[in-house]
Amino acid sequence: MSKLHQSIFVPLVLAASAATLVAARPAVARHADPAVEIATFAGGCFWSMERPFDHTPGVISTTVGYTGGHTQNPTYDDVSSRTTGHAESVQVRYDPSKTSYDKLLYVYWHNIDPVSRNRQFCDQGTEYRPAIFYNNEAQHQAAEKSKQDLAKSGLFDKPIVVEIAQAATFYNAEAYHQHFADKNPDRYNAYRRGCGRDDRLKELWGSSAEPNVPPLP
Repeated sequence: MSKLHQSIFVPLVLAASAATLVAARPAVARHADPAVEIATFAGGCFWSMERPFDHTPGVISTTVGYTGGHTQNPTYDDVSSRTTGHAESVQVRYDPSKTSYDKLLYVYWHNIDPVSRNRQFCDQGTEYRPAIFYNNEAQHQAAEKSKQDLAKSGLFDKPIVVEIAQAATFYNAEAYHQHFADKNPDRYNAYRRGCGRDDRLKELWGSSAEPNVPPLP
């Protein structure tokens, strides 16, 4: 966890009740509605990864949480200790008749630094590694193709280091992390500016950086 991230996060932890923390963290089961599909992405701080998908047409809902590790029911502190193997992630429920997985991949790539391993912007550690967790073989093939296309694009002079792995159990993050940016715009904006996220995204992607995200107040 970066010092900047920690300075914003710690007061929220102290303010949250223990009952709220425990009650907010069940594992998320796959939705039974055949008209709804799930996509799972990791790209550094999940506060930042949630907003682009929230503002993507066809997305029904987003949930931030932890996946890709080996510990059951991890807490934020567990994941931050780098002993659980989990990555901060966002689970996206979407209507495939209104948006495509390829569109979600486009949004994902343009919101991350694809050449930074175990780091995104000012946040460092394995919990901030960029990863695409596919939920079926069609997603697997689409993710691999998008990564290969990006590697061949000539945009980067370093290897694309984003992990592509089969989705595992996804654990909801604590309630105060859900939609953090929209609920705490001043704190989030201070974190985002201090982290240099926008400058780096523009350096990487130019005018196509971070599509679909209106500015916070």
